Amino acid sequence: MHDIHQTFADQGLVRPRQDRVLGGVCAGLGRRFGLAPWPARLLFVLLLFVIPGSQLLVYPILWILMPSEQTATDRPRYPGPTVA
Repeated sequence: MHDIHQTFADQGLVRPRQDRVLGGVCAGLGRRFGLAPWPARLLFVLLLFVIPGSQLLVYPILWILMPSEQTATDRPRYPGPTVA
């Protein structure tokens, strides 16, 4: 799971700590594609009307796969041995 989070973080797909309404997925996607959070949310809702149901599956999956902005910056890139 760490590899998936790292790949998403490398591509700029992270859930920001600020501007969250539910999980921060729309805000993170908007930030990645150069949109403000509210237009990204509006686009998400409009897509829900065009293709009903798919976003209800995609949102929780992205919530799990996209790392939080805090955890993406706090984790070491290549974890070394743990020091007790």
